[in-house]
Amino acid sequence: MKNFQIEKVRASFPALRIKDKEQVFPIYFDGPGGTQMAQPALDRMVEYISTGMANLHATFPTSIRTDELLAEAKAAVADLLNCKAEEVAFGQNMTSLAFQVSNSLKSLIQEGDEIVVTQLDHRANVDPWISLAKETGATVKFIPVDKDTLTLDLSGLDKIITSKTALVAAGMSSNLTGTISEVEKIIKRAKEVNAFTVLDAVHAVPHFKVDFKQLDCDILFCSAYKFFGPHLGIAVIKGALFQKLPVQKLEPAPNDIPYRLETGTQNHEGIAGLCGAISFIESLGEGENRKERLASGMENIEAHEQSLIAEMETFLTEIPEVTLYRAPENVAKTPTFAFKIEYIHSRDATRFFAEKYNLCIGDGHFYASTMTEVFDVMDSGGWIRVGFAPYNTLEEIDIFKKALQECIRLFISA
Repeated sequence: MKNFQIEKVRASFPALRIKDKEQVFPIYFDGPGGTQMAQPALDRMVEYISTGMANLHATFPTSIRTDELLAEAKAAVADLLNCKAEEVAFGQNMTSLAFQVSNSLKSLIQEGDEIVVTQLDHRANVDPWISLAKETGATVKFIPVDKDTLTLDLSGLDKIITSKTALVAAGMSSNLTGTISEVEKIIKRAKEVNAFTVLDAVHAVPHFKVDFKQLDCDILFCSAYKFFGPHLGIAVIKGALFQKLPVQKLEPAPNDIPYRLETGTQNHEGIAGLCGAISFIESLGEGENRKERLASGMENIEAHEQSLIAEMETFLTEIPEVTLYRAPENVAKTPTFAFKIEYIHSRDATRFFAEKYNLCIGDGHFYASTMTEVFDVMDSGGWIRVGFAPYNTLEEIDIFKKALQECIRLFISA
């Protein structure tokens, strides 16, 4: 890409320069499990820690700076996701925040209500809502996966989401197959029956522009460590719902949003790192203000990753021993590939990739475990997953090609 300087991008990630015992640079193809941290995120964390840490709302300088840090972070997330700063809350991770929010929704869900989740989702956007159903007497329904297209089957949406539906939870993009789901259709149908809408954007935010206002969902979750920052969960909750959400908190704690959801002392150094991660995305774009530069930066990331997608997809589909679990060409997808190798246990393959080529590639169910009920894959170790980030290159894919072909030759001939 003309506007995407890959060497400059790679130079922003110090982990890429750490060699293994064989003096081989690592190749991180595990982006869906968490990206490497960008230097600006590291710098902001170290700056906060080394210049004096403090808790909030005191009169001395380090406390005032911490107050300002949280305000800065919420404003940055607001520009990244096109939401209001007062709609942004931080927590330990997406899973913990989802359980916290589901617990808060108990008084708004009644026995006999229906809660809708999907077969394609990471369990972090399934189990909190199943738990909510169990505690309230609601019924759980699933939007099924079309086994042929690896997409959500929305043909029966009107029958799945009914007048009894109180909440609908869906993922914007699968962390397993990369499928980008048509969540707009799901949200539209949910609104017709006045159901709450929850989006898991953990695997979406790192790869394409996510617009909370345009999506018009009620709740959205994402995680900073999936887009070049530290381990930190982010919840965006529409102000009208947030104001009436009955959260559990200490009596003296603030009751105004978004602080009422942020129980206890937050991970201030992680929040500082989040600011740095967002500034890294901003540095990849152009525009008159931060919001424009972030949108442009995400467009550049997406365009670069699309070039990697084309190369990898062509290669994997040409290997007879590989079964690729991938949606058709006309379906939008992130640079995330799930596949199996005939006659080779997935753990054996990823161990070979790691030990011989220093390729960081995961295997298993990746917490999209409902999909293992749709596709019988766990007897041979589940899926092998390759996922790209903007620091990955075509040259790294060439090394993977060599590694996969050698793996097949060695294991199958043996």
